[in-house]
Order: sequence, then C-alpha cells, then structure tokens
Amino acid sequence: MSRDLRKYMKDTNARIAVGALFLLFVVGLGLIWAIYGFGAAVSGFLCLLGASVPIGLILFFLFGLDWIVKRANRD
Repeated sequence: MSRDLRKYMKDTNARIAVGALFLLFVVGLGLIWAIYGFGAAVSGFLCLLGASVPIGLILFFLFGLDWIVKRANRD
C-alpha cells in the first residue's frame, strides 16, 4: 500500500492551523470574556483581526508567488 506523504503533510499542516485559530479565537476570547467581560473580548477580537490582516496579506503574496513560479515552470 502506497501513501502520499506530501498530501498527509499538507492535511496535517492545515489541521494544525485550523486548531490554532480555534484555540486563539474561541478559547482565548472566551477566557478574556469570562475574566474581563464583554468589552474586553470585543477589544481582543478587534486586535486579533487587526493582527491577521498583515499575516493574510503576506500569505496571499506568498501563495501568489508560488502560483506564478509553478506556472512558469510548466511552460
């Protein structure tokens, strides 16, 4: 039986990323809400969204470069 280790690695990395985001947003903001209240949880959510914008832009840029390089190598 043959296994595709690249697909396994890709799936595992995606699951880790989703789990980290779940912990950050749900558990982290839930604890902030439980300890400090609703206003602090909203502020924490806005800070997390603000921090995710540059990270998202960097990832978008890197995936775009990867797509361009793969397309250039095909030709």
